Amino acid sequence: MSNTFRLGDRTVNRLGYGAMQLAGPGVFGPPKDHEAALAVLREAVALGVDHIDTSDFYGPHVTNRLIREALSPYPDDLTLVTKIGARRGPDGAWLPAFSPDELVAAVHDNLRNLGRDTIDVVNLRVMFDTHGPAEGSIAALLEPLADLQRQGLVRHVGLSNVTAAQVAEGRAICPIVCVQNQYNLAHRDDDALIDALAADGIAYVPFFPLGGFSPLQSTALSEVAAGLDATPMQVALAWLLRRSPNILLIPGTSSVGHLRENLAAGELMLSDAALATLDGIAGA
Repeated sequence: MSNTFRLGDRTVNRLGYGAMQLAGPGVFGPPKDHEAALAVLREAVALGVDHIDTSDFYGPHVTNRLIREALSPYPDDLTLVTKIGARRGPDGAWLPAFSPDELVAAVHDNLRNLGRDTIDVVNLRVMFDTHGPAEGSIAALLEPLADLQRQGLVRHVGLSNVTAAQVAEGRAICPIVCVQNQYNLAHRDDDALIDALAADGIAYVPFFPLGGFSPLQSTALSEVAAGLDATPMQVALAWLLRRSPNILLIPGTSSVGHLRENLAAGELMLSDAALATLDGIAGA
């Protein structure tokens, strides 16, 4: 099992870091502890993380500014991935923001707050349904992003919260280097899509790899973890790494200790028996 995979023109470690939890409660407002947030980002890079996922609608504007403060000038091998297509309401609500003007403005916001001339990867977050993928053409949404790529402001383009049909439509418009959808041990609607993307060398980046706002709860998961002297969340991450070689992980945390636990999951070896038990969780 390789510990790296291609993300556009970069080879990155498969265990990365998601910055969402560095913002305040509900991913809204500033962090409770500013210095602790900076420490997590610096420790992630010190431990070998070279792929950080963020967005300017986290906060909003909070996580990108933290990343810039903690890590700029950026290491040459650090790949920064952001997403556009949503905005936050005054009450913290997640709202669509994918008119051409909004998408262009979002890219420029990300560039400014990250302090970059070019963003390595920008994911278009499709918001036809806030809670999950919903069918519908994405051509009108993706074309402004493809134009920004031609201008050199965006190096690579990805998609988020999309169906297999939308991935196919997107690939006809511009190269797609990654797909970011919800996927974990218990939520496996994208099994076929992951395999199809792997065959074409396209990265799949599961969000909520540990269940998100409703953390994974499973007796089987807990029993496997106990047998390995690991935490259930470490086992859930290790299972994702074994699931397919194109899966890149971006577990988030605001704690240095939890960050180290997450990254240690890359060293966890799962037996065939443990894998069989874990594979059965989705159907339980």
